[in-house]
Amino acid sequence: MASDALRNYHRILEGERRACYLESKLTAVDVDRRATLEELWTAHKRVLRRNDRTERGVTLLELKLELARRMLHSCELCERRCKVDRASGESGHCGVTDARISSEFLHMGEEPDLVPSYTIFFSGCTFNCVFCQNWDISTRPGSGQTIEPDSLARLIEMKGGGGRRGVRTVDGYARNVNWVGGDPTSNLAFILDVLGHCSANLPQIWNSNMYLTEESMRLLDGAIDVYLTDFKYGNDDCALRLSNARDYMSVVTRNHRTAREHADMIVRHLVLPNHYECCTRPVLEWIGQNLPNVKVNVMGQYHPAHMAMKFPDIARPLKMSEFQAAIDLAEDLGLDLID
Repeated sequence: MASDALRNYHRILEGERRACYLESKLTAVDVDRRATLEELWTAHKRVLRRNDRTERGVTLLELKLELARRMLHSCELCERRCKVDRASGESGHCGVTDARISSEFLHMGEEPDLVPSYTIFFSGCTFNCVFCQNWDISTRPGSGQTIEPDSLARLIEMKGGGGRRGVRTVDGYARNVNWVGGDPTSNLAFILDVLGHCSANLPQIWNSNMYLTEESMRLLDGAIDVYLTDFKYGNDDCALRLSNARDYMSVVTRNHRTAREHADMIVRHLVLPNHYECCTRPVLEWIGQNLPNVKVNVMGQYHPAHMAMKFPDIARPLKMSEFQAAIDLAEDLGLDLID
């Protein structure tokens, strides 16, 4: 049912439940932070199965942050698994060392259910999309500014109206916090640190290309309320050629299934010119077959940006007929389209 697709998200907005990250602060785990990495993961797995809560130890959110920080010593946050020591200042494929924020503001251009959305754009990305419309952010991981986690937490609480539910005014109160970029994956430890300083009952949105490792997906479980995903391609060849992303389909479909098990979901698909049969059709069919009860945003705003003019198949704007074909297919498949 369309009305159920974002059920938990709306329950948070109505004050009927806490955001997941707040629940994780109330869930204690009987483990010492000095434990081995294996022991920490074992405790994390047990508590997510809801059979190891305790009044002792650390909170689930603190455990997640400790695991994320340890992962930075041999970074495997995304499926490139560069294994560089980012905690010591090394950088991998994404180029990200410290989290740098290119902008943060109340975004009125997201899906209707989400606005006003307090959107935090990180510099750097795990992909190299040749048509990236945010290329000035994604290709410059050293740009932007550093903000201390506690300072950003205060901004979140202020934008959220000091704990009020999202109410649209002249300036607006945020209905959620929208972590994006670039891509937020490289900054997972920083995000968890921010949430550790925050108390606003605002849903957390993970706005991502979904090229995360299984370990990173486990850390998001119980911290994220809505996955706002970018399902770009329907095959590995297009993903490799246009985004330099190997094994795209196996990684992204795995993570979409996992995300849907854990939280509400909106799936975006940007229709590319000349990519209806190779990408749009298989993406929409896969969603219809594998992701029950999600909202889908078929997007028609493609225009050649960044290096797209060097690639003949995408070196022109999208035709209205191509976009309409995608919409018609989505409707034929019975997908719950964004209004």
